[in-house]
Amino acid sequence: MIVDRQGRRFRNLRISLTSACNYACTYCVPDGKRLVAAQNELSADAMARGVEYLIEAAGIERLRITGGEPLVSPRLERFMEQVGRMGLSDISLTTNAQLLARKLPILLDAGIGRINVSLDTLDPSAFRSIARGGDLATVLDGMEQARASGMRIKVNMVPLRGSNLDQVMPLLDYCLERGYELRFIELMRMGYLATDHHGFLQQFVSLDQLLALIGEHYGYQQADAPVDATAVRYRIPGKGHFGVIANESVPFCRTCSRLRLSSSGWLHGCLSSSNRHYVGDLLDKPRHQALPALQRLLIKALDDKQAVAFSGGATVMKIIGG
Repeated sequence: MIVDRQGRRFRNLRISLTSACNYACTYCVPDGKRLVAAQNELSADAMARGVEYLIEAAGIERLRITGGEPLVSPRLERFMEQVGRMGLSDISLTTNAQLLARKLPILLDAGIGRINVSLDTLDPSAFRSIARGGDLATVLDGMEQARASGMRIKVNMVPLRGSNLDQVMPLLDYCLERGYELRFIELMRMGYLATDHHGFLQQFVSLDQLLALIGEHYGYQQADAPVDATAVRYRIPGKGHFGVIANESVPFCRTCSRLRLSSSGWLHGCLSSSNRHYVGDLLDKPRHQALPALQRLLIKALDDKQAVAFSGGATVMKIIGG
């Protein structure tokens, strides 16, 4: 087991099936161009082998499948068939849900019990303006079908000043009524926002501002969360829960257990570091050759983590997953 001086180790793997996305959200790709698949993306078999090797080399316990948008990947079905048999304690998926209804049988067959849906508004016009792709009604229908199948659903919202702040309460009410847990995600200094300080501050909504807004409508209490959780969770008595991933307000780097594998074979130990470590060539090697080299790279990746707080990163989030 690889552990750093702060007692951190990799427990959670986030694997990007593709960097392609059928949306072009304003806070991710300001030029409005949809992200496309990276050159030389790994095969489904190589990605599955990567998960298998990382379980052994790093002690990975939980897997989240991301993108880009994972449901657009032609590797989805083959990959899901394999990872569903690996005995992980938890496998989940983050999606914009545009293709959720269509791909739901694949997820259910693989034993996916929970998903996170990225959704920033319930207003169709604002949806089109922020996502610059897709259709809100299709997303909501896919979520309802997933809920009816027994899946647990969390909704991820990025509140943006001047864009969707008026949707905080409508979306919270919508989620509470349906048993979805809403997660508000503070805007992160990533991609173009890593250097556009003025643009970041113009849009940023803090934990305190969110809680003040919610407190005008509901009483709430802080709830328990796992020690390495990214979200601060709150309970609204008699209604349900919500959370805030307060990257700026309440940094969680000290307990971070996340490792990311990109669709083109790069390990990222920290979103706030420009360092990355290529493992694609190791995934074609037999286990006895691959694991020692992989462990050496994992030591470097763990050393990339910030000691206290995220300080920004030029990498586009959609390329390596949320």
